[in-house]
Amino acid sequence: MPAEGPEISAALIEGVQLQKDGAGALLQRDYWAAIAECRATPADLMTDLRRRFCDFPPADLVSFSRNASCDQPLRVGDELDIMIRMAGACRVRVTACDDHSFTLATLHGHPEAGRITFGSYRHDGGAVIFHIRSRSRSGSLKFATGFLTLGEAMQTNTWTDFVRTVACTYGTAVLGEVHAETSEVEPTPEDGDATHPTFSARGAD
Repeated sequence: MPAEGPEISAALIEGVQLQKDGAGALLQRDYWAAIAECRATPADLMTDLRRRFCDFPPADLVSFSRNASCDQPLRVGDELDIMIRMAGACRVRVTACDDHSFTLATLHGHPEAGRITFGSYRHDGGAVIFHIRSRSRSGSLKFATGFLTLGEAMQTNTWTDFVRTVACTYGTAVLGEVHAETSEVEPTPEDGDATHPTFSARGAD
C-alpha cells in the first residue's frame, strides 16, 4: 500500500524523526524466530497482526493504542500512541505496508529516531519466520545518555517477548529460540526514506 502523490507523501513524513535527526550510533536490531506448526501463511499472519497489533507487546514494559478504529488492519498513515516504561508517551506512524510487512517510523518526541519493520516470510526449509528489524539512533543526547542506558535491555525484552507471543498465537511455540542481534551500522540511502522498510520480507507464501 504505497503512498500516492506528493501531497500524501508530504503528510506521511511530516513530523517523522529520521535517523539523521538522532544522536549517537545508528543501531540495527534484529529479533526473529521460526514458528512451530504455524497455522497461518505469512501473509495471513501479517494481516491479522496488523489488526491485533496492540495486543502483542508486553504490557508491563510498553503499551500501544490506536488513533483509528481497531476493526481494520493498520494501514499507511495510521498512528499509534505509545506509553513506554521510564520514557513516557510518544508516537509512531505506519509509513509502509505490503502483504508481508509493515513499517513504523518514530515521530518527534520519541526516544528513538528511525524506523522498525515487522515481517513474516517462509524459510527455504518451509518454516514460517517472524522477523522484526529496527534501524535507529537515540532521539536526542538526553536519551542517548539517560533512558537508553537501561532502555537497550528493555527493548530487547520487549521485542523478544513480542516474537514469542506471535509464535504462540499463530503456532504452538518458537521453533528453537528467539534470536536477538544488535550491531552498529553505517547509514544507507534507504535510512533517509521513512517509507522504506528496514528489510524485505519476501518468499513463497
